Amino acid sequence: MQFVLVIYHGSYPLPGSPEFEAFPAQEKAAIYADYAAISKLENVAGGPPLGLPENATTVRVKNGSPVTTPGPYLDVKGAVGGFAVVEADDLEAAVAVAARVPQARLGGAVEIRPSAKYW
Repeated sequence: MQFVLVIYHGSYPLPGSPEFEAFPAQEKAAIYADYAAISKLENVAGGPPLGLPENATTVRVKNGSPVTTPGPYLDVKGAVGGFAVVEADDLEAAVAVAARVPQARLGGAVEIRPSAKYW
């Protein structure tokens, strides 16, 4: 089965922020190592790196025309930090991969959704 992991950033400081830079280099290196290890799993296809939420543009359509607003659709704590696609035998196996994502233990969350086709 194919599952999509949606990674929510949560309360951990955003990369590049003064708060993030204040964390010990060893802690930041461990987080990056965890992400690198996940990306090496044969059953995981990571999405491209997402930029920071403050650089996002949100689009809605009103009266047939696009309306844009600067910033993310969700607040920074709820902002999507990334996504990955996991091939797994079942939900339990997908949970095992999701539990390795650093944001799952750093104040964020990982949402798992079965992949589906609607068209």
